[in-house]
Amino acid sequence: MEKTFSGKTVEEAVETGLKELELSREDVEVEVIEEGKKGLFRSIPAQVKLTVKEKLTDGQRAVKFLEGLLPLIGNHATPTLLSEDEKIVIQLQTEEGTKSIIGRRGEIIDAVQVLAGAVANTGRREYRRVVVDCANYREEREETLKRVAEKLAAKAVRQRKKIRLEPMNPYERRIIHAALADSEEVTTKSEGKEPNRFVVITPKNLRTEEKKFKKGDRKKGNNRERGNKYGSERKKVYEHRDLPTEATPESSGTSFRSDMTTPGYRKGSFSGFFGTFLGNADDETPKTPENKEEE
Repeated sequence: MEKTFSGKTVEEAVETGLKELELSREDVEVEVIEEGKKGLFRSIPAQVKLTVKEKLTDGQRAVKFLEGLLPLIGNHATPTLLSEDEKIVIQLQTEEGTKSIIGRRGEIIDAVQVLAGAVANTGRREYRRVVVDCANYREEREETLKRVAEKLAAKAVRQRKKIRLEPMNPYERRIIHAALADSEEVTTKSEGKEPNRFVVITPKNLRTEEKKFKKGDRKKGNNRERGNKYGSERKKVYEHRDLPTEATPESSGTSFRSDMTTPGYRKGSFSGFFGTFLGNADDETPKTPENKEEE
């Protein structure tokens, strides 16, 4: 829709047009036809042409975004909006192979879906779910995840232990939770942080250990088991010994008396003492008045 408006100035002409159309400045494109001039005897009014912008829905904005994104990543696919009632569904159609669009385990198409969801929910308070599909990949993947969930749930119940699945995106984790939501034998829970968040399947008959040994108690437990099998082992008790009452030699180290009868030092023998001796041997002789005179 296009319409021309006039005024004394360009701004006055634009304001007149917006008021008549009951639109805001962001909803129209402005094209200036005449700037307007003031003359001595005659004035020329300003003229503008207002074109109403096409108002796109959330799904249409996402499709327009993908039309510019896909060629940049080397994928010549055409996005088509299928529906946007409860959720926005966009189908990618291509004449080439779907492997380059889907990627290994859906990595590429999942990334495209995240970006399309961010564009579709721009300016919204309530989040709308966006699904980007190609060659019925989503439905086939959903059926595969449901079979895997039931198979691993049976394994968890049979082995009576938790089963940890590989990291998945939020969309695939919701499929696992929904597949086992009504189960009376297992429960599911998501753990970890994105992008490595995963699902844990816990059986209700989970095996619990009777007793857990602390770190370092494993050896005690083995001795206890060995004692029960071959007879109890008692700790050897040593008799109490009193320390000697004799005074030790006056030295800075500990002295031991040797049984050697031959004085002197021999290679390979023990001299009888170790440590450092402080003082002079002459100090051991008590000083008498005679000794003082001799000095």
